[in-house]
Parts: sequence; C-alpha cells; structure tokens
Amino acid sequence: MSGEGFKSVRIVKADSFKLEIDSIATDKSISHRCAIFSLLSDKPSVIRNFLKAEDTLNSLKIAVSLGAKVEFDDEILTIVPPQTLLEPDDILDCGNSGTTIRLMSGFLASRDGFYVLSGDKYLRKRPMGRVADPLRSVGALIDGRRDGDLAPLSIRGRKLKPIRYDSKVASAQVKSALILAGLNSEGEGSFSEPEISRDHTERMLKGMGADIRVEDRIYFSPLQKPLKPLNITVPSDPSSGFFFAIAAAITPNAKVILKNVTLNPTRVEAYNVLSRMGAIVEFVQKENIYEPIGDIIVRNSELIGVEVCDNISWLIDELPALSIAMAMANGKSVVRNAKELRVKESDRIKCVVDNLVLCGVDAKELDDGYEIIGSHFNKARVNSYGDHRIAMSFAIAGITSGMEIDDFNAVATSFPNFIELLSRITEVQEL
Repeated sequence: MSGEGFKSVRIVKADSFKLEIDSIATDKSISHRCAIFSLLSDKPSVIRNFLKAEDTLNSLKIAVSLGAKVEFDDEILTIVPPQTLLEPDDILDCGNSGTTIRLMSGFLASRDGFYVLSGDKYLRKRPMGRVADPLRSVGALIDGRRDGDLAPLSIRGRKLKPIRYDSKVASAQVKSALILAGLNSEGEGSFSEPEISRDHTERMLKGMGADIRVEDRIYFSPLQKPLKPLNITVPSDPSSGFFFAIAAAITPNAKVILKNVTLNPTRVEAYNVLSRMGAIVEFVQKENIYEPIGDIIVRNSELIGVEVCDNISWLIDELPALSIAMAMANGKSVVRNAKELRVKESDRIKCVVDNLVLCGVDAKELDDGYEIIGSHFNKARVNSYGDHRIAMSFAIAGITSGMEIDDFNAVATSFPNFIELLSRITEVQEL
C-alpha cells in the first residue's frame, strides 16, 4: 500500500508501539544527486537502493532525456552516461521536485544546448531567482515567467565565467546548482553561505574526483576530464525516518529503531532537537565510507518546549514534523530564521500554523517561523496543500487524536511506502 491515489485519508488514534523499520525510504537527496552526477562521468555508474519515488524518478527521466541509458536489475540501478548530452526536443518535467529543477538549472546553464525545465502546478509557483540570478550574473541565459523567477525556465546553455558568490541563504540547492555550473566554467569558482548547508554535493563530487576544497569558502575548479563513476549504496533517509521518530516521541511507552540511515551531521540535527526536548535518542554508527551510516533509536519521554534558531538548513525539511512534537510538548516552542520554509513545496510556515489551529493548537505565524504553545490535538480535517511533508506530519499527529487529511497522495513524491509503515502503528482508511 503506497498511498499513491489516496486523495483523502483518515488516521485512527493509536496505542503504544515498538517498531523496528528496515524499509525506510532511501535517501532522496543522495538519489537525486546520483541521477544528475552520473552525467559527469564517461563510464557507467552503479547505484544500489536508488529511491523509486516520483521526485527522484523525475531526475532520472531527465537524465534519460539528455541521453543516458538506465537499467534496473532488482535494487541495482546502472546509469550509462552519453558521450555528449542530447538536446531534448521536449520540456524536461521536474514534477514537484525543487531539487531537480534547481540542480538541473545549474548543470544545464553551462552546457551547450537549449533546454526548458518545468513541473507541476505547485513547482511552477516556487521561486527560481535564488538560483537563476547568480547564474545570470556569470553569463547564463535563463528566462522564465515573472521576470525570470518562475518556471517554466528556458535555458540556452554556454560556458560561464568563473563563479564567486556569497549566498544570503544557507541552501544546499543553491550551493549545488552553482557548483555544478562551475564545473564547466572558465576558471576556479567559490561559494559561501551564512551557515553550512547539507553537504552531500561536496562529499559525492569529491569522491568522484572533482577538485573541491572546503575551507573558509567552498572552492571548485572546472573539470579537466570526466569524473569517476559512482559506485554507491544509498542509505535510508533520516528525514523520512523522522516522521516515525516523532511518532515514538509523542506516544506513551513507544520505541522505534530506524535501520541503516545516514548519520551525516548535517542530516540528523532534527533528532538532536528532539533529544533537547526530552525524547531519548541514540545513534549507533556501523560504517563510514561515503557517508556515516547506522541505526537511530528513539523512545518516548515527556517533552518540553524548545527554541530552534540555529543550523536551520540542517533540519529545514524536518521542521513540519518537529512542529507536531512541539504541539505535544509542555510549554512554548519557537522556530526562527526559517524563512526558507516559505519557498518549499508549500508555504510551510502558513500551512503548519493553519493546520495546527484547525486541530485546536495555540500556534502563531511569524515572518521567519512560528510559535507553538504545547497542549494536545483535537481531531480535525486538514489539507496537505500538495506538500508531502505536511501530509505525513499531520498523519503522525493523527495517531494521538485521529485525523482526516485531504490531498494526501502527495506522499508518493518522496516516501512510497509511508502508509504501509504507518499501518503497522495504526489504521489508515481511505476516504
């Protein structure tokens, strides 16, 4: 049961549980990058456990449109890159994926050819200037709606001038787009951001042989030859696993073990916040080759309110789920410096607060975050606004009170077996 096609669902209130999960969706961020970075090699890349979700499959389909050949053999994906990129004769459909459209914008802006990137109705409302504007400043030819800020984006690729950019936001998507463009530019580039964002791009490209140095800034040089192919096993996604960590944290006497997830410090900050709130959280590292990998164990304990204002880029995706724990905690919780939430799949600040208020929670919207006074959830009917993380967060809230959620099929973009796993805790009914 994947949830795909479940337009609306009812979540039934659950009792205590103990759950070990070895089938958490594999990492979305790493899977996207596998599809895109494989095009930088001249040899086949081998990827085990590539995430077969709508968002990541859209990245893979675009690689095929650019000339790659792909083959799935059970859970092993082989990507054979083209000798030269093809110029596609159709729009490159990014679906709902901001990662796909932003990283591909950087990659294609510096490659000869004409490309059009677009997506679904939600993606076409999301701002693209944060990537397009710095690329334009070094010679990229990118057009779009509303002064070039909205998709569809048309890109006429060409060699770019060296990139030196100081980003005002900490964003792995912006950083990755500019690094990808810089790998085919006229000279060494560099990038800085207010705080270090998630670093999969730097780790993976360095592992493939790219000249990338992380010092006071990130420095990257144009490629002198194709990169080594990837040979990687994609670990499970701690962002996806975090929904079930929240489930354990808010349910009396509950415990969850999340198996074989990446323990990259830039990916587990939300678990550290949950620990600060009083939940019992353990990290058990098993290996550290491309990424540190191991298990995360979360147990219920009484939660207290918390202020979250640092390392926001390390937990930006988990903040909607974390809001559910905040609503169940004793005292006031505050999230600040998270304006980036407004340009995700939805305006997540507004969507989180609106849905919490519907559930009887005392929540207030801030310009760059929200305040939540912990209490309890009332049963309510809420909307995901087409956002997979909003849908899954309020599904988890439903185990405390019951919940009805509209536009629930958004979960298929990132976590195809979410309902299957949730059904091991409680009953999920299609409306």
